[in-house]
Amino acid sequence: MKFKPAHELGWKELKPGYIIDDPGNSIHYKTGSWRSRLPVWDYSRCIKCGICYIFCPDNAVIQRSDRYFEVDLDFCKGCGICARECYTQCITMKEERV
Repeated sequence: MKFKPAHELGWKELKPGYIIDDPGNSIHYKTGSWRSRLPVWDYSRCIKCGICYIFCPDNAVIQRSDRYFEVDLDFCKGCGICARECYTQCITMKEERV
């Protein structure tokens, strides 16, 4: 098999226990397509604290130019951690319609 860098491999080509030797390559793998729920912000309650950004395990929460936060749906897996950690409860999880 011809050698390919990890960011060019598909998930079916990765062997169990595969070691990624080029850190930061997850930007090349858009993993949000299998999500069933997505976070929705109520910006009237948001205080721009960034707790959602800090706790997101997939780095899918991004800050907009107006300092509010939103989700990058290419990487969000719908885990709900952002909504659970938001102490103003401005984030709710909604079922995603296909």
